[in-house]
Formats: sequence, structure tokens, C-alpha cells
Amino acid sequence: MKPFTERAIAVISSIPEGKVMTYGGVAAAAGSPRAARQVVRILHAMSRKYRLPWHRVVNAQGRIALQDAEDADRQRLYLLSEGIEFDERDLIPLDRYRFVPGEADELRAPEASGGGASAEGAPGPADG
Repeated sequence: MKPFTERAIAVISSIPEGKVMTYGGVAAAAGSPRAARQVVRILHAMSRKYRLPWHRVVNAQGRIALQDAEDADRQRLYLLSEGIEFDERDLIPLDRYRFVPGEADELRAPEASGGGASAEGAPGPADG
């Protein structure tokens, strides 16, 4: 696995319940600010294997970016269940819910067999 992928997995795994990050925010925290599309691919390919909290990653406007309506509805329900609210434009107020990993945070990639949190073991956007 490439170092950026490992770091991105660690960043995504570190997003706490009730917080979100943007694809670009994950990319920047993983060391490559222009790699938001790569974060999308990582989520698509590895959410299930690494039990990533995929539902906590949204686009730069704070909007759910999944095109499949069922997956988007599932993501919205998971976020609502964690206390995240949407505004009248169906956006998550990033100033309130954005997670920014601190320099003191220890980011560690989870093991494939158990590691990071997930929404009740739900499939990631690629799996459903």
C-alpha cells in the first residue's frame, strides 16, 4: 500500500462520531492537498476492508456527494444519528461539524481485520 493511502486511511479512521471531513481535508491531512479524488477512490475501494467511517466524509460544500440515492440516504441517516444537522439547503454547516486533526493526534492505520469505526459495519459507498 502506498504511503498516501495509508495516511488517508488513518485520517479517515480518526474522524470522531458527530464530526465530518471533506475529501480535500482528508487529502490535505494525509499530506497531499490536491488529492481529493484519490480520497474518493480510497473510500470506494477500501471502506469495507478497513471498516472506515465513510459516512463522515462529504464534499467541500458540506453536501453528501454520493450519486446513488439509497447510499446518499443511508449516509444522511448515519450522520443524523450521530447528531449532525443539515441546514435548509441540505448542507452540513462545516464551521460547526468539521473535524481538523490536530498535530498532537496520533494517526495510525487500522488493521484490515478490525481497526477503525464504521456505521454498524455498513458497506461503504462502493459496496452498496
